[in-house]
Amino acid sequence: MKIIKRNGTEMTFDSSKITNAISKANRAVEETARMTPLQIDRITEAVVLQCEKMGRSPNVEEIQDMVEHQIMAHGAFEVAKAYITYRYTRSLVRQSNTTDEKILSLIECCNEEAKQENSNKNPVVNSTQRDYMAGEVSRDLSERVLLPSDIVEAHEAGIIHFHDTDYYAQHMHNCDLVNLEDMLQNGTVITGTLIEKPHSFSTACNIATQIIAQVASNQYGGQSISLAHLAPFVDISRRKIRRGVEQEMEELGVTISEEQIRKTVEERLREEIRRGVQTIQYQVVTLLTTNGQAPFVTVFMYLGEAKNEQEKRDLALIIEEVLEQRYQGVKNEAGVWITPAFPKLIYVLEEDNIHEDAPYWYLTKLSAKCTAKRMVPDYISEKKMRELKGDVYTCMGCRSFLTPDRFTDAGVGNIANAGNYEPGKHKYYGRFNQGVVTINLPDVALSSGGDMDKFWKIFEERLELCHRALRCRHERLLGTPSDVAPILWQYGALARLKKGEPIDKLLYGGYSTISLGYAGLYECVKYMTGKSHTDPEATPFALAVMQKMNDKCAEWKKAENIDYSIYGTPLESTTYKFAKCLQKRFGIIEGITDKGYITNSYHVHVTEEIDAFTKLKFEAQFQHLSPGGAISYVEVPDMQSNLEAVLQVMRFIYDNIIYAELNTKSDYCQVCGWDGEIEIAEDDGKLIWCCPGCGNTDQDKMNVARRTCGYIGTQFWNQGRTQEIKDRVLHL
Repeated sequence: MKIIKRNGTEMTFDSSKITNAISKANRAVEETARMTPLQIDRITEAVVLQCEKMGRSPNVEEIQDMVEHQIMAHGAFEVAKAYITYRYTRSLVRQSNTTDEKILSLIECCNEEAKQENSNKNPVVNSTQRDYMAGEVSRDLSERVLLPSDIVEAHEAGIIHFHDTDYYAQHMHNCDLVNLEDMLQNGTVITGTLIEKPHSFSTACNIATQIIAQVASNQYGGQSISLAHLAPFVDISRRKIRRGVEQEMEELGVTISEEQIRKTVEERLREEIRRGVQTIQYQVVTLLTTNGQAPFVTVFMYLGEAKNEQEKRDLALIIEEVLEQRYQGVKNEAGVWITPAFPKLIYVLEEDNIHEDAPYWYLTKLSAKCTAKRMVPDYISEKKMRELKGDVYTCMGCRSFLTPDRFTDAGVGNIANAGNYEPGKHKYYGRFNQGVVTINLPDVALSSGGDMDKFWKIFEERLELCHRALRCRHERLLGTPSDVAPILWQYGALARLKKGEPIDKLLYGGYSTISLGYAGLYECVKYMTGKSHTDPEATPFALAVMQKMNDKCAEWKKAENIDYSIYGTPLESTTYKFAKCLQKRFGIIEGITDKGYITNSYHVHVTEEIDAFTKLKFEAQFQHLSPGGAISYVEVPDMQSNLEAVLQVMRFIYDNIIYAELNTKSDYCQVCGWDGEIEIAEDDGKLIWCCPGCGNTDQDKMNVARRTCGYIGTQFWNQGRTQEIKDRVLHL
């Protein structure tokens, strides 16, 4: 069994250290108040047994809490007092310089918690370490100076989660939809260099990757771009290539038919599209931003965004090439084709591609083939999104959605000074999210003791705590001058403000959003009702919890003119943190706190047997009540030989739910060449990845890709998330 030390390093569990610590406290009291050696041994055995039952590696603080409890249970109050005093004294010493210790453990790559914090960051490389080091300083400043103490205490206790404290000290926002169209059509500036409108598709793709890298380095969340913004450059290249072909024929003195010219032009155009798409694919996966990871970028593929039929056909060419290249994958260091994490792809299901007789059905079949092998694209239903949101637009990063545009209808005008602004047309590109604070719903339930009246009272108090925390995020951005991130605020990604102009007007009126996250609806409902929220008797309570959060957001929005929105938090490392905090506060409760994770957002619990169609239909009603961000998934086996089943799920998505995805497996063992599913096994109390072909357990010698929280992770996960992945049942 392993334990996690305070600085995040992992070490082998040594029960003798418990015995020694109790013995020291025992010797510090009068002889008449001391315990016997047998009692000390029994306490040690009891603590070891508790740790083994946890199903994960405990941390030092948890073990010391258990020791305190056991000493008290034995009636040795003087010994307990001595033990608590020693803990407190050591705590004061540690508090004098905890940041230094954390940073040093990061540099030496022995901080297990940091190494598993983000499944798309490699903690060994210098750029990631530099980001983590800066993050520790920011976190320290935030918790000591910038945030109210009660919010910090609630965050540390796992009552709420104040996201991204490692970036809070800076005036940075979360995620956005990049106005790539404005930047390409009207020019931009990158590090002081004017970038004019490109004269070919390949150049447009190259500029797009530079923009992606710059945007990623000036925020801490995901970004989305649309392929529709690249589509106009296809015809620019087409005309350019045609002029070249005609000139070649003239110089050679050759006369060819119009059909031969057209065919030659289209062949060369296809090659340029291939090179351009390859530029985006390889640049995104090979770039390392100042955040120490590849840009967290989503590529939106929606034929309905094209401005005319020619542009739609050209957009279809780009989409086809993107899908073909993602299906192929990228080569790892051994030259084997594997699944990359980014860019994330979203494909919109619409009338032009969802039926077999539709003109773009071939793209939908290609999407199904790609999903079966590489887990992407994810799917948005034009039909359901238009019905429930009124517009169709992409999410930001992993799942965060903007609120439907209301400032345009209010006659606010072009407050961002965008170069592509069209009066009266709803605006989404150039908008952003200010940040997230998440409420731990199981903690609300457990704190109520199952009393329904008490639950709603505590829920109200916790929501107000989240509100004050979100106000901190908002107020941290107020007064931010456009100069802090010129690419965002001055050169078109989000706005074209003047130098020195504050971004304040973009924080109100619905131009940007701010997110009330939530997690663990399943556990909350299970504790309060004794049933899963899929049970018809418990579903109304689950819906009432969701409605309450929506009502509070509407209340805050009306009072402050800020678009608060409910966000199904994509817990990655926080799922483990929340689970540990619940165990510490309430102990191990079967079916509620007995795992190393809690359930993401409104999702059906990963162990619950349910078929894909029932799951999607059930979750659709909760997705509607999570307008600030939500995604549903179905866990499927290898579907490469059963694409008709994939297409059947896609058709069901189109008719029933806004946003969903299929989770497949895509692994490779570099030792033996195994290309099936690499499994999760237990080794001395710790979950490890193991190749079923050769038994390889070295994570540096395997490529594993799993859907983590709506996006794909490839750098492995903490013990809580790993357990959640292991527990997933198939839905198809």
